[in-house]
Amino acid sequence: MPTNRFHSAGIILHRQITTHLEVLLLHPGGPFWAKKDAGAWSIPKGLVEEGETPPAAARREFAEELGLPPPEGEMVPLGEFRLPSRKIVTAFALRGDLDPADTRPGTFTMEWPPKSGKMATFPEADRCAWFTLDAAAEKITRGQLPILAALRAHLAGA
Repeated sequence: MPTNRFHSAGIILHRQITTHLEVLLLHPGGPFWAKKDAGAWSIPKGLVEEGETPPAAARREFAEELGLPPPEGEMVPLGEFRLPSRKIVTAFALRGDLDPADTRPGTFTMEWPPKSGKMATFPEADRCAWFTLDAAAEKITRGQLPILAALRAHLAGA
């Protein structure tokens, strides 16, 4: 059975800084996203491979995209979210901390410029940063806004 290209899993890493909560978001690498900021950021996420559970996929994708393993701790399921692309993302909340300067993102290769026959390598994420929930709501892709809302609801009930 091939990988389901419509099912991804990801981790929304969060931390409490004195009076406010922050979440870690990634800015996708590559030429399509280079000049986009608002509405372009994402949680670390990726496809669930054949035989892999969503929590295992979320941990693997976090490590691939950031070059660091996710922090130790309980991954709390936030639910499944349908993106405008029809992809389903199973999202997990994880409390933890890391320094964005320590990240070493993985890479991907694609033809660039288009129809040139030349292959170029780009980082999966060209940067990552911590944002308050309000700032994250401006940065994250529209389809992932419900993940932020689910995290907010989870933490309000915790």
